[in-house]
Amino acid sequence: MNKQRAQEIAASPVMANVTYNGVQIYIQNVDETNEIARIYPLSEPNNEQEVSVSSLIEHS
Repeated sequence: MNKQRAQEIAASPVMANVTYNGVQIYIQNVDETNEIARIYPLSEPNNEQEVSVSSLIEHS
């Protein structure tokens, strides 16, 4: 995924189907400069982590 699309998803009120390592996640925000996304698995809202935007996959 590119950083622009990740930002669009993070800003949208509509839930997108995005995964990280096969786990469905929520994107909280995106650091444009470093291309890092702050995410958490939908099943574990307390398990926040920062990952490379390029490691996120959007499913249609």
